[in-house]
Amino acid sequence: MPIKVYKPTTAARRNSSVNAYTELTTDKPHKALLERRKKTGGRNHTGWITCRHIGGGNKQFYRKIDFKRTKDGVKAIVKTIEYDPNRSVFIALVEYADGEKRYILAPMGVTVGTEIESGTNADIEKTVGNAMPLEILPVGLEIHNVEIIPGQGGKLCRSAGGVARLIGKDNGLATIQLPSGEVRQVHWKCRATIGQLGNGDWINVRWGKAGRTRHRGIRPTVRGVAQNPVAHPLGGGEGRSGGGRHPVSKWGVPAKGGKTRNPRKNSGSKIIRRRMTVRYGESVIKRK
Repeated sequence: MPIKVYKPTTAARRNSSVNAYTELTTDKPHKALLERRKKTGGRNHTGWITCRHIGGGNKQFYRKIDFKRTKDGVKAIVKTIEYDPNRSVFIALVEYADGEKRYILAPMGVTVGTEIESGTNADIEKTVGNAMPLEILPVGLEIHNVEIIPGQGGKLCRSAGGVARLIGKDNGLATIQLPSGEVRQVHWKCRATIGQLGNGDWINVRWGKAGRTRHRGIRPTVRGVAQNPVAHPLGGGEGRSGGGRHPVSKWGVPAKGGKTRNPRKNSGSKIIRRRMTVRYGESVIKRK
């Protein structure tokens, strides 16, 4: 996916770039797979803001994505590659042999006319985009859309350019390495899709101006040290200050390198190596 850079006709244009969207084949989504998406402004059912910096943005429809890939033994043909405003990766509309249509995450290399399949009898070697349990996949294969609980649907590795790797299988558990560097185990009955997700250059897009960020529904963020002491732990002080303590969130949770995961969380026992983090300017690996 190429990135397009315009001539610097304005200050914002000089510092911005856009996605060329050369991989897309249509701009009209399949209406039967659309849902209305109501904007919340970051508020819950009682009206309290539970997620800050959300509001505004363009109107969007939600595309129903098939994360489970449970339609086994029926081959499907990719009909279109489309843009999804709800995620960074592109999506593909596939039509099964019985006429049913579904949206899936579009892997790199999948184009219009590609044949895909899911289930234990799907081809492992030839086609990117096939989904099957981890127990029948060879070690070393690149995968995405990985389940944590069998039948729950893919939860891991679903963003643009994402790719995980199956690095081991033993005693009913499969060991996978995630894009963050974390190594964890999941049940080998969990399903995954072969290949790396497309639109990998999405991370290289420069937004250039505040307006483009507002169009995405993201509101401004004020630094903690610029706030009053009643509003943030880092606020207050005479003149400019560094906060006087390690970086924390508005509620005192460590922001850089501090352990915030619940040690009693059930899935924590399956993490073999923690993900890579940045702690006070240094890159470190958090281990269990």
